[in-house]
Amino acid sequence: MDVKRTGIILKPTNSRVVIRPFELANDARVERIIARVSALSDAQVEHQLETVMSEFRSRHQRTREFFQMRFEQVRKHSLTDQPASESRQLLIGSYFTQEYALESAALFNPSMVWHPDQSSLPEGSGRFILSLRATGEGHISSIVFRSGTIDAHGLIRMDEPTRFVVAPELVPNSIYEKGLFHRKLTELGINGPMTDQVIAALGEHFTLEELNRTVTAVLKSHRTRQREFEPIAHTMLVLARANYEIRFDPALNVSERIIFPSSPTETNGIEDARFVRFTHDDGRVCYYATYTAYDGRVTLPQMLETEDFLHFKVSTLNGPEVKNKGFALFPRMVNGQYAMLSRQDNENIYLMYSDQPHFWYTKTLIARPTYPWEFVQLGNCGSPIETDAGWLVLTHGVGPMRKYAIGAFLLDRDDPTRLLGRLKVPLLEPNANEREGYVPNVVYSCGAAVHAGLLVIPYAMSDYASSFATVPLADVLAAMV
Repeated sequence: MDVKRTGIILKPTNSRVVIRPFELANDARVERIIARVSALSDAQVEHQLETVMSEFRSRHQRTREFFQMRFEQVRKHSLTDQPASESRQLLIGSYFTQEYALESAALFNPSMVWHPDQSSLPEGSGRFILSLRATGEGHISSIVFRSGTIDAHGLIRMDEPTRFVVAPELVPNSIYEKGLFHRKLTELGINGPMTDQVIAALGEHFTLEELNRTVTAVLKSHRTRQREFEPIAHTMLVLARANYEIRFDPALNVSERIIFPSSPTETNGIEDARFVRFTHDDGRVCYYATYTAYDGRVTLPQMLETEDFLHFKVSTLNGPEVKNKGFALFPRMVNGQYAMLSRQDNENIYLMYSDQPHFWYTKTLIARPTYPWEFVQLGNCGSPIETDAGWLVLTHGVGPMRKYAIGAFLLDRDDPTRLLGRLKVPLLEPNANEREGYVPNVVYSCGAAVHAGLLVIPYAMSDYASSFATVPLADVLAAMV
């Protein structure tokens, strides 16, 4: 097959930094830092603040607002109620702020979807959004974005990213549905008198603050059972924090948006988002992304949902078959249900159906490692792509020396449990220029697209940088056995 590498290389860069809270676990240290700044004269404060601002204001947007926010978050540790001047507040906030080089180590595992805005393009062209896994200090991963276009001849042009990166705002009063929340608690085995009382006291829709107040009130009413009920209360609040909403300022360029770990399940990273443009039966279009949340010990599949890449809902996935990695949602309902690819056993590919996207109970085996280049394990490289011939699924296979290669198979459109064909040899494997990196001998994708008769594959090179390859879709289908 005539697979063409585009030569486009998206490399990590140290200069893209995001402003983040600098957290100190020791409250006494926080108090001492605030006290030291409080002891400075007004002139010293003004001089020191101007020094900080002159060094960092050009590297970030809304630096003063962030310093002010950080002051509000730590002011409870002040040893006095004496009001501080605005400059002193900003200076104190700066001591509890840091820069984070979000992609200093790697920029990899890309996923490609068509942009919500397809206006003002030449005929035959398409605009896309590319999500990538960015890894920085401490090997913490986040999701970043790029944008670009493909013309009628398959020529890809990437938009130049700006130097700024901005974390989203956590929606302060995210609304939770009681029925869905109760169902998730039941899935986790969190039930009994404590759960029943909390759920009964909540409205049909509630906020995190309302949940917190209710949990606290129920705990206080059962002081004799506090040791028994406190772990349940903790789990309920952790579950709520793992289901949250974020939003970006619409003025931000796509490349300036970053989804950074925000919940207890994500403290050590958000990994390998597989985005898909999903069309509901009523014609409504949204974007889902399954990803892996990692807290340093446990990996947990979760889901993003957005209509505009500005406002995102983050949800846990639930059910006995939600385990391991590599979940990929089909781009529409199949036979009246949501459909998802999965790999619960770390080796084979399964198909799952569900009546709603957050709960998964059963699976059916559809593909096993068959050829030598995939004997170690088989997994998907993103959501299935609907073609006239069937559902095209890009795969990754692992062979000798833990070498990763990209392959493909075809599923029946009406019955995706039927495997119609697959490639005997890899579609793409690391060449001499791609095999060196953080994890050598790996090519990997989290989502491709078809445009103008071409299969367009964004892919990572050895868990370090990313690129694109294209191949005629007809050639891929013809090569299947």
